[in-house]
Amino acid sequence: MNTKNTLSLMLGALLACSGVAFAITSSLGSTPLLLPGKKSIFQRVLSRPEAVMHVQPGKPASTQTQATTPFSVYYVYDKKKISSKQWLHVGIDKYKGPDGWILEEQLIDWKQALIVSFKDPIGQDRVLMFRDRESLKSLVESQDLFGYNLLYSKAAAHKISPDSPVISIQPKGYVDILKDFYLVPILQHEDVYVGEEQARLLQVSTLPLNKRPKPMPTTSVTESIVNIEKHYRSGIVFVIDTTISMGPYIEQTREVVRKVYKNLETHGLSNQVNFGLIGYRDNIQSKPQLEYLTRTYATLQDGAVEQNFFNNIAAVEPAQVSSIDFAEDAYAGIKTAIDGIDWEGFDARYVVLITDAGARPGHDPLAHTGLNAQALRQLAYDQGLSLWVLHLKTPEGRNNHALATEQYKQLSYYPEIGELYYPIELGSISDFDRALRVFTNKITNQVRAAGNKESIAPVANTQPSGNQLSDFKQKITKLGYALRMRYLLKEEGGHIPTVFNAWMVDRDITKPDHRALEVRVLLTRDQLSDLHNVLKQVLDTAEEGVLSPRDFLSELQSLAATISRDPAATSGSTRTTGSTEKNLADLGYMREYIEDLPYTGEVMNLALETWEIWSAKQQLKFLHRLESKINYYQVIHDNADLWISLDGGPVDGDSVFPIALEMLP
Repeated sequence: MNTKNTLSLMLGALLACSGVAFAITSSLGSTPLLLPGKKSIFQRVLSRPEAVMHVQPGKPASTQTQATTPFSVYYVYDKKKISSKQWLHVGIDKYKGPDGWILEEQLIDWKQALIVSFKDPIGQDRVLMFRDRESLKSLVESQDLFGYNLLYSKAAAHKISPDSPVISIQPKGYVDILKDFYLVPILQHEDVYVGEEQARLLQVSTLPLNKRPKPMPTTSVTESIVNIEKHYRSGIVFVIDTTISMGPYIEQTREVVRKVYKNLETHGLSNQVNFGLIGYRDNIQSKPQLEYLTRTYATLQDGAVEQNFFNNIAAVEPAQVSSIDFAEDAYAGIKTAIDGIDWEGFDARYVVLITDAGARPGHDPLAHTGLNAQALRQLAYDQGLSLWVLHLKTPEGRNNHALATEQYKQLSYYPEIGELYYPIELGSISDFDRALRVFTNKITNQVRAAGNKESIAPVANTQPSGNQLSDFKQKITKLGYALRMRYLLKEEGGHIPTVFNAWMVDRDITKPDHRALEVRVLLTRDQLSDLHNVLKQVLDTAEEGVLSPRDFLSELQSLAATISRDPAATSGSTRTTGSTEKNLADLGYMREYIEDLPYTGEVMNLALETWEIWSAKQQLKFLHRLESKINYYQVIHDNADLWISLDGGPVDGDSVFPIALEMLP
């Protein structure tokens, strides 16, 4: 990441002072316009993909114009109406003055950096987009499910009439914002209740990066499905604890996978279910005799050929010495599976952790990744992976079971499905064998059904039965259905429609406890670097005892508010050690920054009174979460494959990533 020393941060704070208007001057002597009713927040706009910058307003296209990078954020310096067209004088930097003029119709208000993305519609209704607020609000408040179902059925059948209050619907197929980038900025919001759940009405615009929809296949959808399902592939990577106690489970895993390969060969599905295997142990600086922290014995590419896979994993043996204590560095093994395995070409991606011990949390001095379960789960989810855990609850680990269960349930949580966690009581070899066979056989059967073009029925949402194995099977089936449907529907030309100023609700009207949208914050790579550096500095300063609890919280809240509102001001959003500069809280602008944000995170809602009544253990857990997020930012920043270059060029500091709101401070 970019390194910023204390002096540069002091200067940034002096110049930016969290975006306060009176601290800004430019070489042109001009300042951006303020938002109406605000004293410190500037007007900003976002360029649509077709936006063009003009040297002078109202002039025809010429050599004096140039295309803008899609979704660039500009500060507004002036407005001028010419021949019924409104022009905005805009600049990319609030210190350097305007860069040129852009037609207002080619821009969108950008009041804060919060955006939403559509969730996978499998298992829930697709989001309807309404023409106006009143129509949607009336429907929600009246809980008119009959009227809603009528509107939904027509929209799903592409039979929206000109006088319908609905103007569009979320695509039928899942559109992954990280692979097929689009933007849904929030323009306005209003709190409502859907059933008994608090929700928000959102006014949004939906903007795909590529305005042109994917072409529909020339063959029929049925013929397309027949062709593409032949190539539906699953990748399963085992992450196995290879410490001294794991010998019987390592051997049993080999035997189960051997039978799966034979089954695949019998049905002509070789290379459609590939296996990989990673072994992990623990910190080798503290115990060199363990030989390695993680080792990739077989990649998914090795697993394309049965003999190659078994030749490679023949070397997997348990360690000859015990670790320092009972916990092992399971998170290091998981991270190796996430970023050390080539998952390209696999439509269903499974990582299966097999262990009899809890994981070293990210803050443990012996841990390698510095990440907690939440951060690892988010990394996996961003790359389309599901994390499964087979937890061997052996008698030797009885004192570790409760902590490990909590860790692994959080690690394996998958949206709309639940915890992909299965405990093996007493570490029973036979129960382990049964669970692993159920898992591998079900996935194999799903691939075989796809290859045979067998129809698939939606999986009913049922309450847990209380039978662990039955519930485990249900989760495998449910995720398999969702992944197969996602694969099929992406070939049907699904794309985000271009809609301006539509209204939607962030919960499923028929299932109010289900969120229909994910909240994200759009950051550039440089902005994430600034966030990493400033948050780390705040924590370091607090640990040195320089900050009081009140100052510590105001620093964090100023940073969180700035990220949500104007990430470009992040590097100057808090005071620094020994600095006399003031942050948003000191200046009295905190409420102004937060008061009309549609969503806020954990830090912004944390009161000093709450912090002071927390136990030392609760405060420490909070600090550990922040430390894990800092390390998460580093991992995201360094993974160039995750970043989206809006201008089509190589990844650089202006490339963007829509980070999940819960991963921000």
